[in-house]
Amino acid sequence: MKNYSWFQVLAVLFVSLLVTIPARAQDESKAQKKAEAQLKVVHGSVIDKSENPMPASVIYLKNVKSQAVKTYIADESGNYRFSGLDPNVDYEIHAEHDDMTSSIRTVSSFDSRRDIEVTLKLSKKKNE
Repeated sequence: MKNYSWFQVLAVLFVSLLVTIPARAQDESKAQKKAEAQLKVVHGSVIDKSENPMPASVIYLKNVKSQAVKTYIADESGNYRFSGLDPNVDYEIHAEHDDMTSSIRTVSSFDSRRDIEVTLKLSKKKNE
């Protein structure tokens, strides 16, 4: 009879362990999805002085906190997109094409929007 009690205790522990593991994994998955839902996206287009799209422009996105720079080459319509950005960090963004550059724009961590559109106008010569 004593061996039967130990078997019951072990069986209960095993079943509770099986129930706890998926619940913990589900909680971690929910937390990860929530964190991903809070990430920012910055997108837009690069245009020239006449507001024509500028394909093949290079867009620079600098994380002001870490100084890390990401780049993107605008598509045939002059569009670009950076996703998965930390909402608690400021970013600086500008575009370059040949000898032209846009003004540096700031994407602030205080901007609560998750989807931010920035149009970058190539309006001045580099090194001006």
